[in-house]
Amino acid sequence: MEIRENAALVVVDVQKGFDEEVWGRRNNPDAEGNIAALIDVWQSSGRPVVFVRHDSAQGEASPLRPGYVGNDFKDFVEQRRGKGSGPELLVTKNVNSAFYGEPDLDAWLRGAGVGQVVVVGIQTNMCNETTARMGGNLGYEVFFALDAMHTFDLEGPFGWTLTADELSRATAVSLHGGGFARVVTTEELVGVAG
Repeated sequence: MEIRENAALVVVDVQKGFDEEVWGRRNNPDAEGNIAALIDVWQSSGRPVVFVRHDSAQGEASPLRPGYVGNDFKDFVEQRRGKGSGPELLVTKNVNSAFYGEPDLDAWLRGAGVGQVVVVGIQTNMCNETTARMGGNLGYEVFFALDAMHTFDLEGPFGWTLTADELSRATAVSLHGGGFARVVTTEELVGVAG
């Protein structure tokens, strides 16, 4: 695995609202530590870092709504913003994909000659997966750091439910097996990018 000098780390929706009980049981308690480690490596190496914030359009129903404390980045992310030696971008969105936010992520990446993106953040099977799929469709080489993200148990149709771990595995298999992204670990990325 080769991580280029201008590979972008895309940190998706690491916001305080995801700590609220409304989401239910989550997986991967090591996610935040791994996200922090990757931000640190990217910033110290001068690589670009993109911070993505979900500004929910669902009003009072969402803990990610603008103007509410849940919309804020978690402290460990906020403390790192602006601290790197490389380019940094803030993207805001109200849909799943970071590629449908403001400013235009694809235009910014292409303008900087970036061909590789590393996706981390919250939630594995929602905004992370959608961003990775779109990145792959747009022609980027996408790395999906599975242990630098988490999700929550979820109920679907017909009374079907999947645990957060099952959803994470399904996402990893779909992305990796389907050729949308290469699923990797934080340790692998630190080893080649640090």
